[in-house]
Amino acid sequence: METDQPQAKPYRVLARTYRPTTFSELIGQVAMVRTLTNAIAKGRLAHAFILTGVRGIGKTTTARLIARALNCVGADGNGGPTISPCGVCEHCVAIADDRHMDVMEMDAASRTGVDDIREVIDGVQYRPTSARTKIYIIDEIHMLSKNAFNALLKTLEEPPEHVKFIFATTESRKVPVTVLSRCQRFDLRRVDAEELAEHFGNIAKKEGATISDDALHLIARAADGSVRDGLSLLDQAIAHCAGDVGEDQVRAMVGLADRTRTLDLFEAVMKGEAGSALENLSQQYAAGADPAVVLEDMLELVHWLTRVKVVPEAADDPGVPEAERVRGRGMAGTLSMPVLTLSWQMLLKGLGEVRTAPSPMQAAEMILIRLAFTADLPSPADAVAQIKGGNSPAPSQAASSQAAPPAPSGGGGAVAVAVAPDAVEHEAVAQTAPEKPDPQSFAEVVELVQAKREMILHTNLTSNLHLVAFEPGRVEFRPGEQAPEDLARDLSRFLNDNTARRWLVTVSSELGAATLHRQKEDAAASQKSEAAQDPLVRGVLDAFPGAEITDVR
Repeated sequence: METDQPQAKPYRVLARTYRPTTFSELIGQVAMVRTLTNAIAKGRLAHAFILTGVRGIGKTTTARLIARALNCVGADGNGGPTISPCGVCEHCVAIADDRHMDVMEMDAASRTGVDDIREVIDGVQYRPTSARTKIYIIDEIHMLSKNAFNALLKTLEEPPEHVKFIFATTESRKVPVTVLSRCQRFDLRRVDAEELAEHFGNIAKKEGATISDDALHLIARAADGSVRDGLSLLDQAIAHCAGDVGEDQVRAMVGLADRTRTLDLFEAVMKGEAGSALENLSQQYAAGADPAVVLEDMLELVHWLTRVKVVPEAADDPGVPEAERVRGRGMAGTLSMPVLTLSWQMLLKGLGEVRTAPSPMQAAEMILIRLAFTADLPSPADAVAQIKGGNSPAPSQAASSQAAPPAPSGGGGAVAVAVAPDAVEHEAVAQTAPEKPDPQSFAEVVELVQAKREMILHTNLTSNLHLVAFEPGRVEFRPGEQAPEDLARDLSRFLNDNTARRWLVTVSSELGAATLHRQKEDAAASQKSEAAQDPLVRGVLDAFPGAEITDVR
């Protein structure tokens, strides 16, 4: 007789196995935990929370922790809300297992309509079945339709005392201001790479895996502040390397460029050695590195070198190996600030070209060649110094002198007049380009956009922009519902290209003023109303029934 073999327990990925069960296990969110601790201790909990941040930062986990904190009754069944849930009472266990009847989770990415929200509205009027508080967790709330948001507003503003709402989103800009203003907002920050590396190291020890510090820092760097992304990479690395994880294996697995090769590549480019730079890129490409990732690593390197040049203490970053610190200090001391900033701009522009080019590798090669041939060009200050010192190539005689037109003289001959260098220099100064405008008000900005015939941008500025604050050099606004996502970028680019100063354009969640189009309509309506009160106009309207005022000039 055969005996049934026990089934192996399904494997749970690290991101689920090590999901925080208490606020003390939640890394990188000290400010939020402190606020919630004080709010629970003093009984000042808001009726609605909204958690924002990048993917994998802990928004849904935090929402569940809040639900447990509000409904925990302690091991003896007599406890109240606490920042440290016991984890053993019936409510804590049920919430952890996603089976509590009074803690309802809704994915707004798949349930976006007003009918889905109507179910929530109908349910809030009923008291919880067993818990202290009924919790509604709505994930990716920015995916709700406009009508769904409108249906939720009244309930969200004045919910019953036994109901709490917890929203999570990666796109807070897409959430209506009317919803944001009714919630207590927590912006969950990206976790520092050093903190992530330490966290991943502790988990690797619990899993019985051996992993080097350099490999941990590579995984933390690739995670880009996301705990879940980092744990997924760690899970993959442990499986890939059979429990013994090294730096080279992680680099090959993730497709990261070798940091040493990146330093060699940037050094070759700065020396103008295009051939060596292309050979380095080919080797990295053959090893599995993506051309876009190589340029991203060069951008990161340029940023780090610039910081080291401005703040030398930045070279003491513990996440950077000692050999790279020494080499980085040397490169930062050799390269000038104009060269570093120019390299940043060219690499940033080139990265966009690589991502859109039919052949990313060819685009990356052209960018390196372009950068190599501009690296040894003199800066504007050096060029001016060379010209003043007389070291610039002498212009041709034909260019520096001109024959005057024939002039009558006593002998009837023509007199050739050479133009002095001072006269040429004076003429060049006189022919310099006119100064760029410097708008002092938002109205002047709109006029400049219209003068430059940027009609799409002009339409967006007048119809889809609510001005929050303006001063020369800074514009803060709230985009309208029909505004394009890149309106701030387009306005910033236009102002920086066409005015005499650098501009900072930011997006705000404040209501701001009405659009210029709406202000114009309101002003016209006010003028018509005033005109209608004039006795003469009123007499005309009375004499001609059905007549109306169409315009006031």
